[in-house]
Amino acid sequence: MSCGVRIALKILMKVLITGSSGFIGSAVTRAVVAKGDDVRVLVRPRSDRRNLEGMQVETIDGDLQDSHSLKKAVTGCQGIYHVAAHYALWAQDPTTFYKVNVEGTKQLFQAAQEAGVERIVYTSTIGAIGLPADGGIGHEGLFPSEGQLSGDYKRSKFLAEQEVLKMAKKGLPVVIVNPTAPVGERDVKPTPTGKIIVDFMKRRMFAYIETGMNLIDVDDVALGHVRAMERGRIGERYILGNQNLLFHEICQMLSELTSVPAPRVRLPWKLILPLAHVNTWIANHVTHKTPRIPLEGVRMAKYRMHYDCTKARKELDLPQTSVETALDKAVRWFRQHGYA
Repeated sequence: MSCGVRIALKILMKVLITGSSGFIGSAVTRAVVAKGDDVRVLVRPRSDRRNLEGMQVETIDGDLQDSHSLKKAVTGCQGIYHVAAHYALWAQDPTTFYKVNVEGTKQLFQAAQEAGVERIVYTSTIGAIGLPADGGIGHEGLFPSEGQLSGDYKRSKFLAEQEVLKMAKKGLPVVIVNPTAPVGERDVKPTPTGKIIVDFMKRRMFAYIETGMNLIDVDDVALGHVRAMERGRIGERYILGNQNLLFHEICQMLSELTSVPAPRVRLPWKLILPLAHVNTWIANHVTHKTPRIPLEGVRMAKYRMHYDCTKARKELDLPQTSVETALDKAVRWFRQHGYA
């Protein structure tokens, strides 16, 4: 999987960042700007750009499906952080996941090779890391089974990562990072994890399904990207995560931070699954709006998504801000900006 090449890049360079208006992407952009690199960002014309306000970056309007804008964006760059993705638990048109996440990534990296880009950090997903069939902790040496690829987002990102690994074997200078579930400030959309926090704060969480998650401060994820650029090994995958928690433990942390009571009723997974099927069918055929109980999210809850983050801690010196601090930052930011 890896050619095992490690390069330490400490000099400043011209870099392109995709997905810079998003949650992880904007955190990466802030970290790279703080490092002193000359930053160019590729942003879709209609994107919400609040997360870019106040940052000194060069902006190019473009899209991962627009090859002309990609060639323009990579020209003159020594490095690329490819963070952009179509990230959602549901879409009216599922082909969008594959057009953006798979084909868009291939187009960008082909343009990067033609432009002579020296170093790339690709943001994959924890969903591309497998979990042991008999339970236990996932790590970079595992790939997901078909049953673990629940939904088009996970499948498209897994397929994209496989294409990136093939390109790495053929000489693409790429390091892959797999963030777990980041939390923190500036989750504008919000992400599915951020939505859990908002729903909790709004007292919409009357019951829960027990599952496992690994949480990390989004700013630590951003520094993990920077250090992957500087010292990651070409062709390797790095899990950017921190603390493994059960869902009821996360709810208890949120309760202590917000004074909102944690839900006490635990619902069996098998009871919610048929409701999710019905809710998703209604979304697809009637409302055409994101389902209240997304099927992919319920399918994911079947697995305790706990991971070993040792590799990134040792090789990238990945920061480990306490999860309580990260959740507190998220809660404060959502309150200050009227989400709850």
